[in-house]
Amino acid sequence: MLEPLSVLKTREKSTITRLNRNSKIFKSVIKAMQDKKAENIISLDLRKIPEASADFFIVCEASSTTQVRAICDAIEDQVRKDCNEAPYKHEGRQALQWVLIDYVNVVAHVMHPDARKFYKLEEMWSDAESQMHDL
Repeated sequence: MLEPLSVLKTREKSTITRLNRNSKIFKSVIKAMQDKKAENIISLDLRKIPEASADFFIVCEASSTTQVRAICDAIEDQVRKDCNEAPYKHEGRQALQWVLIDYVNVVAHVMHPDARKFYKLEEMWSDAESQMHDL
């Protein structure tokens, strides 16, 4: 049953907790990428960009489809182990050229180098503060 508007106006707004680079899920994604030897790992801080759908994008590349799959599996395993979370959604598991693993506030992008050069994700989000995470 719908509540009257007057009741909705009196409700306290819940405070939304934003993630940061010290968040467990952020660190888990980075660790999984590093453990599987992903290259050119970069995080994009999207928190100051109003139209962004997440707090962070974490982008890396893998030299083969086998490595793309291994990195994606490692991310899902590490986040499940550390945070007890499954991805909200993932895309691209068939072609393994660009796999997106969406944890709502953190989105991991595992890309083949050709796909990364073509889509230029970092350029598209150039307003975001970026940080490298290679070993």
